[in-house]
Amino acid sequence: MKKFPLVAVPVLLFTVLIVFLFQGLFSDPRELDSQATGKPLPDFSLPDLMQPDTSYGPDDLTGKVRILNVWGVWCVTCAVELPYLTKLSREQDVTFVGLYFDQDLDPDFGTKTLSRVQQEVTDMLSRYGNPYAFNIFDVYRDMSLDLGVTGAPEHFVIDAEGIIRMHHIGDINERVWNNKIGPLYNRLRQQNRSLEAAE
Repeated sequence: MKKFPLVAVPVLLFTVLIVFLFQGLFSDPRELDSQATGKPLPDFSLPDLMQPDTSYGPDDLTGKVRILNVWGVWCVTCAVELPYLTKLSREQDVTFVGLYFDQDLDPDFGTKTLSRVQQEVTDMLSRYGNPYAFNIFDVYRDMSLDLGVTGAPEHFVIDAEGIIRMHHIGDINERVWNNKIGPLYNRLRQQNRSLEAAE
């Protein structure tokens, strides 16, 4: 009888581990709740990618509904979604702000000059489309870390008050826009217009 509890402990731990792993098989990592959702943008002061003398902070992302798009030229999926994002910005007046970071500026990955990064970005946007009102340069990925970014592309729907209302991991395509992001974006924009009209 004294040996039973000792045998039961490993069996119990094994059972808990199996349940945990089994749940992971059926979860979608893109549907994980973001720690940033429902919170204001984190405090930041970062330069414009193309005009480093200009800097942005949280106040520059208030006043209208926007989508913050985490991206980089090294991201293949980012290139794939650029034409559709550009179409949304032109045809539906969707406001995208880029949050750009480059792995090759990190000492752990290598070295790259700012002018080379700017040229690569210019080339990519010329080729696939440019949906961005402007691009914030997340030089050391500080803001990305504060937002809980795990890769690219990722998108944050931000309301006119600067509150993050949705975090989407992965690209925005027609299906994702029509079924997930677009309805929220348009609802928030309508709410903002109603508030502006009432003032």
